[in-house]
Formats: sequence, C-alpha cells, structure tokens
Amino acid sequence: MSRSKLVIIGNGMAGVKCVEEIIALEPDTYEIVIYGNEPRPNYNRIMLSKVLQGEHSLQDIIINDWTWYAEHHIRLCTGETVHRIDTRGKYIETESGLKETYDVLILATGSSPFIPPIPGIDKERVMSFRTIDDCTRMSDYSKTYRKAAVIGGGLLGLEAARGLLHLGMEAVVVHNAHYIMNRQLDQNAAAMLQQELEGQGMSFLLAKNTQKITGRSQVQGLQFTDGSKLEAQVVIVAVGIRPNVDLARRSGIATNRAIMVDDYMRTSVPDIYAVGECAEHRGISYGLVAPLYEQGKVLARTLCGQETSEYKGSIPYSQLKVSGVDVFSAGEISGEGMQTAIQHLDGIQGTYKKVLMQAGKVRGAILFGDTTEGPALLGLVQRGADVAELAPREGAPDPAEMAAAALPAQENVCACNNVTKAAIMKAIQEQGLETADQVKEQTKASGSCGGCRPMVAALLKHTHNLKNNGGTGVVAIPDKPASLPVCSCTELGHAELKEMLDDIVVMEVELPDISLILQKLDWGSEHGCSVCRPVIHYYLKVSGGTIVAREIEGHSEVQVRWDDQIPLSSYARDARGLAAQLRASWIGAAMPSPVNMGVAPGPGSLVSALVQDIGLLASPAGWEIYAGGHAEHPVKQGGLLGVAETEVQAAALASACLQWYRQTAWYDEPLWAWTERLGFMSIRETLLDDQLQKELAATLQADI
Repeated sequence: MSRSKLVIIGNGMAGVKCVEEIIALEPDTYEIVIYGNEPRPNYNRIMLSKVLQGEHSLQDIIINDWTWYAEHHIRLCTGETVHRIDTRGKYIETESGLKETYDVLILATGSSPFIPPIPGIDKERVMSFRTIDDCTRMSDYSKTYRKAAVIGGGLLGLEAARGLLHLGMEAVVVHNAHYIMNRQLDQNAAAMLQQELEGQGMSFLLAKNTQKITGRSQVQGLQFTDGSKLEAQVVIVAVGIRPNVDLARRSGIATNRAIMVDDYMRTSVPDIYAVGECAEHRGISYGLVAPLYEQGKVLARTLCGQETSEYKGSIPYSQLKVSGVDVFSAGEISGEGMQTAIQHLDGIQGTYKKVLMQAGKVRGAILFGDTTEGPALLGLVQRGADVAELAPREGAPDPAEMAAAALPAQENVCACNNVTKAAIMKAIQEQGLETADQVKEQTKASGSCGGCRPMVAALLKHTHNLKNNGGTGVVAIPDKPASLPVCSCTELGHAELKEMLDDIVVMEVELPDISLILQKLDWGSEHGCSVCRPVIHYYLKVSGGTIVAREIEGHSEVQVRWDDQIPLSSYARDARGLAAQLRASWIGAAMPSPVNMGVAPGPGSLVSALVQDIGLLASPAGWEIYAGGHAEHPVKQGGLLGVAETEVQAAALASACLQWYRQTAWYDEPLWAWTERLGFMSIRETLLDDQLQKELAATLQADI
C-alpha cells in the first residue's frame, strides 16, 4: 500500500519534533520530506549562546544528525527556501525551481529577528543573533574589534552580551525599559541579575531609546533620544522575533500576526497545518520550546489518526541559566488585579522568590538563584491553584520531589536534548548514578541550557527514595502522574488512601487500633504523624468506621460554623427558624474543613449568603441555596445550587450538599476548593437528583 506524502516546510525544532512523534506513533504511515533553508541538519537554536560562550561546539547542539534522517527514510532538502504553495494543485515550489507534491503539508517556518526601523540599521557590522552563521560572524568580528553594543535587555540580548564577553569584547546592553528581562522578572530579581552580570564585566544603559546608528557605511556608535551617545564597533540587535508568515499569506492561508490555527493545529486550508513560532493559536504565538513541543505532540497524534486532547494553549515559563545564574519565571508576573502572595529575598545566599496571585489563584512565580521549587510552582500556576496550597504543612514532603513524582513518565524533562523522565530514572536505576553530573553525562539531561538541572536533581532524589523505601529491586516507573502524598509517611495520595480505608471498613467487623491500620497500609511510620493521623481518622469516620479514641490523640472533630446574626425584616422569623433547624441538624458533624453557613432574610441582610460555604437567601419564590463562596480575601461568590419553596426543602438541599462534601472531599480541603475540583455544575446535577438528595440528607443525620 502506497504511503501518503507528508511535506514539512522548516527544519527547526518544532517541525522536527512533530516528525519524531509521528515516527514513534506510526512510522510507516507517511513518506516524509523536509525542506530547510539552512545548509545543515536540525539543531538546537536555544544553545547558540552556549556555542558563542565556548561551552559547546557546533556539533554538540545538533539534535538530529544526517544519519537520523537516513535511518528513518526522511528526505531532507537543505539550503532550499520555499516561496510558493499551490493549495489547489497541492504542491510547493522553491526559489531554485524545485517542485514537490504533497498530501499533507506542515508549515513550520519559525520566526525571524525583529529589526526595528532605526536609521542606520543597515550599516555594516549591525546584525541579529539567530543562527549558527550569526555565531560565526560575531566570533570573526571579535578578532578585530573590541567595543560592542547589544540593543535589547531580554534573555537573548543578555546571552549575546555574555558571549561577546567570552570572545574578549566589551559589551554594553542597551534596554528601553527600566530593568532587564522585564517580561520574565520583576524589579528585585532583575536588579540581582544585573548585579551578577556586572560582576562578570557586562555594562548596562537602561531606559534608553536608540534614535539612530551612527557612522557612514560602517557602524561607529549609537545616538539616543535623550541626546547621549555610545561608541560601538559592533551592534547586535536582539529586541524580539517576528513569525515568518509571508509564504502562508501569499498562498491564501489565513494569517494574523502569525498563521492562524485551531485546537488541532489546522490552518484555514484543508490538509495544511502549522506548528511552532509561525503558528497563532487563540490569538497567541509562542516563542518558547515547551509550548511548541506540546503543539507538535497534538499535531502528530492528529495526523496519525489517534485520539488526542485538543491543544488548549500553554502557560509560558522559562527555567534556565542566564550567564551561569539559575532563573525561573512562569505565568503572569504583572497586570491588573495581580497581587503578591509570597515574597522572600535572601541577600546573603543571593536568592529570591516571589509568587503572584489574582482573585485568590496562583498566577505567576519568579525564582532567582535557587530554582528547585520551579516545577512545583509551575504546576500550581498551570492549574490555577488556590493560594492556600502555598502554605507549607508540617511533615509534608519536599515540593521538588513531589513535582518529580507527579511528572508523567514520558514527559520531557530536558527539552533541549529530548530526554524524558522515564529515560532519566532508568539510567539512574540501571547504572547506579549518584549525582546530577553523572545523569548529565549519561543522558545529556541538563547538559545544554542547564535549566532542567533542579528537576534532574529532584528525580535523582526521588528515584533513590523509591528504591530505599522498597528495599531492593528495580523501581517501577509510573505511566500516569502520581498524586501528591498525604504526608512524608507514605506515597499514597488522598484518593488512594481513602479507597484503601473504605476497603478496611468493609472487611473488618471490628476495626483494630490505629497502629494495626497503619501496618495494613504499609505506612512508613509505626504511629503516623501529626499530618496523617487526623486524615486517617476522618476518612474512617465518614466511611462508617470507628476507632478507640485514645488511639487518635490530638485530633478533634471539625465543627460547623455559621453566622445567624439576622436583621429584622419580613422574612426574619422564617430565616431564624431555618437557621435554628440547620444548627440543630449539623452541630457535631465531622467535616473535612471548617464550614461557614449563613442564612439571610433578604438581599439587604447583614449576612451575605453569596460568600458563605453554604448560603441560604430568602426570596419571593422561597429560598435560594448557594454553595462554594468565601468571604476571606480575595472574596469568592458562591454558585446557585437551586431554589426551594419551603424551609424543609431548603434544609434538605443544603444538608445533601454538606453530606456530599463530607463524602467526597479530601481532608483539609475547603468547601469552595472542593466545588472547583469536582466542578460546580457536576455537583449541582448530582444534588438535584431528588432520590439521591434525600439519601444524602438522611445519611448526614445518621452520622451525627
């Protein structure tokens, strides 16, 4: 059977990553042809600064050499620029006159350096920093010239300046903002980084706008809008990138800032897809490796006809070394409504940590000097976790190790060298690796930009702990993300622990003491700890189990809290009666977390039903029942569960909600957080089932 022909325009990291995924899934589905305009195989563009700084050779940054293409029967056409796509005839044409038909076409044309319209920008020795050829030119210039200026104080500009210092040149960074890396860092972290770079010999001119580049045919310097000047013999322009969309636009493919794609990376033309920096998804085009690789995986599964989740966008993050300094940035670090949740500065150790929140959710994070917590913070940002999860708990395991445990086995740890968690753990196990440097030597993980080194160290610790806790034998590598452990005594998460305790309750006629239960659970501690003991007791209680009180010292049942300060109004008597009824019904019920309940006789009440865990509001139609709100900063409004005509019906719905929360929440999980985890609409649909509602309300009464 003949194979369909897949043509990829672009031999960069995003397009070739997609090809790698296709080969792994369905190696015989396509005849693959790749066109690249550079005269070399696929290489890691991120590592160009390391080549410039002398840390790597050109060969070191090749991702797939010539033999890789031959082994997988991929025809690579280098040094060819595609200038035309005939979407009706389904063929492409290069500037040299080559034509290639296709069945499926992927546009992976990447981006080019943005060149601002500064007078004199076209003078000799003014250049960008994007390709291997640019590295060679900069190295050649360093043999003759000494004074260099870099326009742009972002990551690329700083890396270019560091490379120039290594080549023996003077490097002055010119930036139009008041501090460097202003898109990834705040002013504190930027000041710490600038101090470190100045110690390495770099100079900075901040809040400077270049008016023109001086000199006749060759650059002599920069003149700024404030009238000041800077002498320079070489100028590097590193102010951003621009997606390469001209080919798509000429060919009638819909473009905006970049090539517009849907959630499966499809363009506006059938059988043509786009991936990487040239693609625009939901109004965003990404310039970081991780999102581009995520896009490549979705596209590969789509082209192989396999079920896949749609690409929903990515949380931008950077975990890297800037001139030898560990820096981490994730999510949003500024914007309307953004507030600081955590901020720590250690001037002696040279470390800085800042976590930002918006509406009570973790939205961004910055780490400087020590990025060990980066993966854990990234997870919180990606799922919009509540800020309460930032608070450390006594006995909780190391957050970096928890992040390592939660990472899927086939997820890339080292994006630069395409090394997965499974590959790293396997190497540690089979070769007895003891240090992060040994892991780097054997797997190449953290051997390029170095940004993933904290995760490599956490995986090293996690792998050894798994083996030590299990005695001997090979550590099993999970195929699915592990849930976070309840405490340091166990690897079990809340879901697994709750399920195992339910089984114990069913099997045991009379429950043993806590020590025997822990033994059955293969607990790491004979008597547990202050974190896990109340958790176990609570799950046993809601499962219908009992345990001798002396075996659970220090634990007391969580009491329901409510606010019954109800002002006089036409509905006051009914509201007071309902509050008293609920108070009598719920008092003494064990809860996963304190619960606030409010009963309001009307919209003007001093008690707001909308910001309670469970709120009941009198209305002309009867009673409105709300759940999932809270009054603490930042305030969260609850959702409407339903409307009841009578106090009895209102009490039944509220009680059913409370019991469903007791049965399905994790210990210490607030009711508003529970509604977000399960989904408010799912809870609402469950509770509006009349029969189940009655059963839940009855169960609550039986448990008290």
